[in-house]
Amino acid sequence: MTKAPVYWNKAKRYLSKKDKVMSKLIKSYQGPSEKVLTTRKNIFFSLCKSIIGQQISVSAANSVFLKFKKKCNNKINPKVVSKLTFSQLKSCGLSRQKVLGIKSLAKQMINKTFKPNLIIKMSDDDAIEYLSKLRQIGKWSAEMILLFTYNRSNIWPIQDIGLLRAISKNYNKKYLPPEKFVFLLKKRFTPYCSVATWYLWRSIDPEPIQY
Repeated sequence: MTKAPVYWNKAKRYLSKKDKVMSKLIKSYQGPSEKVLTTRKNIFFSLCKSIIGQQISVSAANSVFLKFKKKCNNKINPKVVSKLTFSQLKSCGLSRQKVLGIKSLAKQMINKTFKPNLIIKMSDDDAIEYLSKLRQIGKWSAEMILLFTYNRSNIWPIQDIGLLRAISKNYNKKYLPPEKFVFLLKKRFTPYCSVATWYLWRSIDPEPIQY
């Protein structure tokens, strides 16, 4: 884990000026023990966690991930995962598709058909497209990787249920919030949508999410 992205404090000032709701949210989470967006700088770990967390609750995902971590002897890397059998991975509580996704990812990392270093120089859209070619990785998972592993500053994951719930709660909108309003906020928060997303998430779940 590392310190906050270089743009963090500048982003907070920018968002606070742009939006009263965001200003209030940012103030409510300030202080000596303030938690910020950090990164593991380990894309394989993060991609595995993202695959595991798809379409299940946060608590269920954490439970499955702990079993997966234990099965890997606390060493979540392509070499270790590639040696685990289909049955061993499935016994963690993973679906068939998720097992195939994780096995495929390990193989592509080992044979270097997937090259994470290329992502650094890509635009957000190109990076999402590249990541989405991986098995079991769609747009949402790719956005989580850009936000948490690469700390991109302007990710606005409109498929994320938590983000949509937080928008509804903080801006007094029905659930789901109108698409037009969601895109209006994106325009307002650009180029720091990632930071806005982070604070909106915090408003519905005090414990920071980490992939």
